[in-house]
Amino acid sequence: MDSQGFINLISPAGQALLAEVGPLDSKTDALKLVTGLRKTGHDPDLIANVLTQIKLRRKATEKFGEFAQTMIFTQAGLEQASRLQVAGIHAGRFRAAGIKHVADLGCGIGTESMAMASLDIRVTAFEIDELTAAVASYNLAAFENVIVKQADITQIDLTEFDGLFLDPARRDNHSRKYDPADFSPSFDFVLETARTRPTVLKLGPGMPREMIPEDSEAVWVSVNGDLVELTLYFGSLRRPEVRKAALLITNTGSHELTSNNSSRLDAELDELGEYIYEPDSSLIRSQLIGELAQQLNLKIFSPEIAYLTSNENIDSVWLKKYKLLDNLPFDRKRLKAYLNERNIGPLEIKKRGTDVTPEQLRKELNLKGKNPATLIITRVNDNHRVLVVAPR
Repeated sequence: MDSQGFINLISPAGQALLAEVGPLDSKTDALKLVTGLRKTGHDPDLIANVLTQIKLRRKATEKFGEFAQTMIFTQAGLEQASRLQVAGIHAGRFRAAGIKHVADLGCGIGTESMAMASLDIRVTAFEIDELTAAVASYNLAAFENVIVKQADITQIDLTEFDGLFLDPARRDNHSRKYDPADFSPSFDFVLETARTRPTVLKLGPGMPREMIPEDSEAVWVSVNGDLVELTLYFGSLRRPEVRKAALLITNTGSHELTSNNSSRLDAELDELGEYIYEPDSSLIRSQLIGELAQQLNLKIFSPEIAYLTSNENIDSVWLKKYKLLDNLPFDRKRLKAYLNERNIGPLEIKKRGTDVTPEQLRKELNLKGKNPATLIITRVNDNHRVLVVAPR
């Protein structure tokens, strides 16, 4: 969508067509719909923009719920946007610290500003891209305590603000940027700015751990098992007793595990037990597996492999649990024979500490049975094994 496409989309004709078409499911015959709309005289470019927007709204429902149906999105803006519930956590830090006026530096389509404004925090949102700034203005139009400005955030005076929210661009129109040197603005600028005010800094969860500054609180956030971001808190937003944390948000609430130590606590090594536990991704990335293992008396069965084990049946929101059915050497021919004997067809393959490609292995096995099975291919005492398991 270009600037003219956005203007057309928010015009009375565009809004009317959005309402006329309404939400579409993935099974809608797009060609038939387009043909019908063109026959009734609608502009082809407007039809294309409307259908693209409806598809983005459907995709955005996961992050924004019912609010997605009243918002405008760009593809890149939606991909980098926070989930609304996570943005609410960021905003809650500002409110708890008594921050009254926040600069949202690189506001994208406006998610974070929306969450802060909903908590009666005054927000000035800055975005360098003209189209994205216009989209943010549309999405935030209902909030009187938000102003959106198009500006280069490296050139503005920040002295009037009590707090800052920073979300450096980590993608362009073609690809995601993993190297902090490619962030926009630069990571050096971001860190320097974050240290001037109470700041929330949102980053990708794969941020190199060695680049996380010691003067920040680092929180890895998982939503229903999907690792979505690393959040760094600076100044008065940082909890002095917390150096790192794993935050798991589920449909039933939020759960957190914290540590005041940036170093890793290793879980004890032991024999493989009757149950295998897969820790949540936020625990793995924050290196807090050892703390949870210590709390629940769980062990690891191979060094540097993020699976836990026990002979006890333990339930935890942090863990996916599997019952061990069989422990096999990793041999493709023997594995195929084993699975065929049991009439296995649908196959879930999990792996850790091995270079096996699940898709390729599934193709090689070429199973025709009807019974489902789950395999964990990993190392046990430094030996490559196939663990046949049943989810519990």
